[in-house]
Amino acid sequence: MGSVSLNIGDGTARFKRSTLCSSAINFIMLFSIVTTNLFALYAFSSRSQSHIQQHPLHSNKVSLVSQHLSLILREIDSSQRQLSQMEKQMIGYEDLDFSHTDIPQELKVFLQHHQLPLAKDSRNGITEMVASIGHSCEKSLDLLSRYMAYNAFDKCPDDWSLAQRLILRGCEPLPRRRCLAKTVHKPGLALFPESLWRPISNNSVNWSGLGCKSFECLKGKKLSRDCVGCFEIGTSYEKDRFVKVKEKNDFLIDDVLGLGDGKIRMGFDISGGSGTFAAKMAEKNVNIISNTLNIEAPFSEFIAARGLFPLFMSMDQRLPFYDNVFDLIHASNGLDSVSSSNKPEKLEFLMFDLDRILKPGGLFWLDNIYCGSDGKKRDLTRLIERFGYKKLKWVVGEKADAEIYLSAVLQKPARI
Repeated sequence: MGSVSLNIGDGTARFKRSTLCSSAINFIMLFSIVTTNLFALYAFSSRSQSHIQQHPLHSNKVSLVSQHLSLILREIDSSQRQLSQMEKQMIGYEDLDFSHTDIPQELKVFLQHHQLPLAKDSRNGITEMVASIGHSCEKSLDLLSRYMAYNAFDKCPDDWSLAQRLILRGCEPLPRRRCLAKTVHKPGLALFPESLWRPISNNSVNWSGLGCKSFECLKGKKLSRDCVGCFEIGTSYEKDRFVKVKEKNDFLIDDVLGLGDGKIRMGFDISGGSGTFAAKMAEKNVNIISNTLNIEAPFSEFIAARGLFPLFMSMDQRLPFYDNVFDLIHASNGLDSVSSSNKPEKLEFLMFDLDRILKPGGLFWLDNIYCGSDGKKRDLTRLIERFGYKKLKWVVGEKADAEIYLSAVLQKPARI
């Protein structure tokens, strides 16, 4: 064994014969390398055997983790199903017993869920469309079944009074129907604005479901605080309303419109009359939507015959208008019926909804609101003050019947 020596001086490379000392050193290095490799091989083999012996325990741990993971996934799936069930119950479908033999097929068809054609809607997160129906409909399943018992694509039964009973029981909105409603020919209807004060023919109204069958029958009847002979629109009593002061609590339309600085264009009326307020406002070029229900009289058809806009709905429903759209809200008898409730929350829900649809700077006209007692007047006043309205007019006094009434014109503030 030799070594290589590089002699830079003469530019040549020569092999030199190895000595005894260098051979010993090489042997020691070789022995060290072999010994180190043997120890490494032994250590690796020992560790592999130990790992093989511990493998069953490790496998058990992996199996336990897998079981926990499967349990968690099942819990998540169960929670999702429960949430879906709760949503269906909130909609009201699961409360309806469709297995009952008296459930009409049309009701089942209407309440079917309709899958979206492109699966999940990425914006709204929904996968199916459901039909609108009031949650209280299940409490009046007998009436609802009668209402939905008709022949599809044929004439509807003459049952508007049945529909109104459902609405008054909280079954609102009603389910849609695939039938043709009864038509009532309306002869002799005058053109607008003559129609505002022209008497309406008995033949222009559907009298089925009502006690009276003519307007003559309704003469002199007190149907509400705002409707005493209110269908006699040709009389001076109706024509003088809102334009002549009869009590100190009465406000004139011109005075109220003056408080709006000429910015009153459209309003919502919940007075519950025959449309006289809307007629007077129409003469001032202000459009009014009148809330109606046909309680003991054909209010909706009568208002429409005058060329005005009736909205057939109860005041328990969320008002079907967008926020901040009306310049004026006129409340009278419609608010009385809610304020006389034993639960103050009922009035609070209504007042907040009325506030929602009234635009900033709009006017809230409280017209002879029946207080009943000083306590109810105090509660109503406190509720009104919570909204922070500006009091443009405020009168509390007794009328001829010795009862306490509140009249006010309030202006909604601009809230940030």
